[in-house]
Amino acid sequence: MSHRITDALKHRLNPLHLYCRLCELGLPATLARSLSAGYERMVYRPLAG
Repeated sequence: MSHRITDALKHRLNPLHLYCRLCELGLPATLARSLSAGYERMVYRPLAG
């Protein structure tokens, strides 16, 4: 995979990016924070190694 694609995927899968998108969708900040924290623990960290 090219470096450019890898960087784009890392950005899109970043928990902070997810938090911002959830807030843009209208979720309350506390709910968006909880969801992105759970995503980070259960998905992002295990995949990122």
